[in-house]
Amino acid sequence: MGYFPFFVDLEGRPGLIVGGGTVALRKAEKLLPYGPRLTVVAPGLSPCLKELVGLHLEQRPFRAEDVEGMAFVVAASDDLALNREVAGLCRERGIPVNVVDDREACTFLFPALVKRGALSVGISTGGSSPTAAIWLKEQVAALLPEEIEGLLSWLEGQRTLIKARYPEEQVRARVFSSLFSACMAAGRPLTEGERENILEGREPACQ
Repeated sequence: MGYFPFFVDLEGRPGLIVGGGTVALRKAEKLLPYGPRLTVVAPGLSPCLKELVGLHLEQRPFRAEDVEGMAFVVAASDDLALNREVAGLCRERGIPVNVVDDREACTFLFPALVKRGALSVGISTGGSSPTAAIWLKEQVAALLPEEIEGLLSWLEGQRTLIKARYPEEQVRARVFSSLFSACMAAGRPLTEGERENILEGREPACQ
């Protein structure tokens, strides 16, 4: 059936990673830019994991109560039985869980991820071919303009003005489309004059 790609706000949400090795490190590095409150539990923690800013580390064995109150859990230990135990506890409680190298035990998957500021592109093959997902990620990343982060930030900053000036949703959609196209053509955010040319229905001066 495949997996539906929900995009979830993790800012301030509690999350748990069970495991303290290289895999746990990779998962933490992917998650931290999205602002969750991450706890890592493992008897042994890698030096690189200890250096990551923004983690709450507990160097001890996993306990069943560790999953309580978590918005999501990642079972990333090198102990298959422990990972399955964590998955079972999460399923009983309706907590989304990802289990490394065990698709059947997962209720969500980690995508191959391209992140540029507010832009996130997630690619998944449903676990059938991580190699293909990584290849596609590289193709997508190569297609993105270097200034895409700045362009999106600028467009976000225009929303209040555009909503106030154009109350009709269909008109706003056309204006936003024109602004985006002009930004892409220019390869940068627009000047105030260029923006006003578009808002007044005139062609922008592309330089």
